[in-house]
Amino acid sequence: MDYQEVEGAREYVARLENGRDWRGQIEDFADEEEIDAAFFIGLGAVEDAVLNFYDQNEQEYYDIEFDEPFEVTPAVGNISWLYDERFAHTHMTLSREDGSTVAGHLDSATTFAGELYVREFDTTLERAHDDVTDLDLWPL
Repeated sequence: MDYQEVEGAREYVARLENGRDWRGQIEDFADEEEIDAAFFIGLGAVEDAVLNFYDQNEQEYYDIEFDEPFEVTPAVGNISWLYDERFAHTHMTLSREDGSTVAGHLDSATTFAGELYVREFDTTLERAHDDVTDLDLWPL
C-alpha cells in the first residue's frame, strides 16, 4: 500500500441546490474555494442518476441510467486534480421507495435536496494513469 500523511485544513458544510448536478456542484465549489484535496460525505435526494460500473476484465466504464427519484444513503468521495481540472470522485448509494438500493460511481444526478460535509487536506493530490488497472489513481 502506498500512502502519505495529510493534515486537515478547512472544513465546510454545504447545502446543494435543487435542480443542479450533484457532482458538478461539488466540483464548482472546489474551484471556487481552491480546494486541491479533500474528502466529503453527503446525503439527500436526487431525481435521476447516471452511475458507472467499471468492468475490471474489460477495463472499461459502463453507464447505468435511472430516471426515478432516490434517497441518497450516502454519497462519499474525494476531490483531487484530474487532467488539469478538479474532480469529485463520487460513489453513491441510492435507495428506492421499496427500500431496494442501487450504487456505483456517480457520473451525474439531478439534485432534489442535498447536504454535504467537506474536509479539505493541506496538500495537493493529482491523479495519474495506473497501467495495471487502467484507472487514474493517486500516485502516492
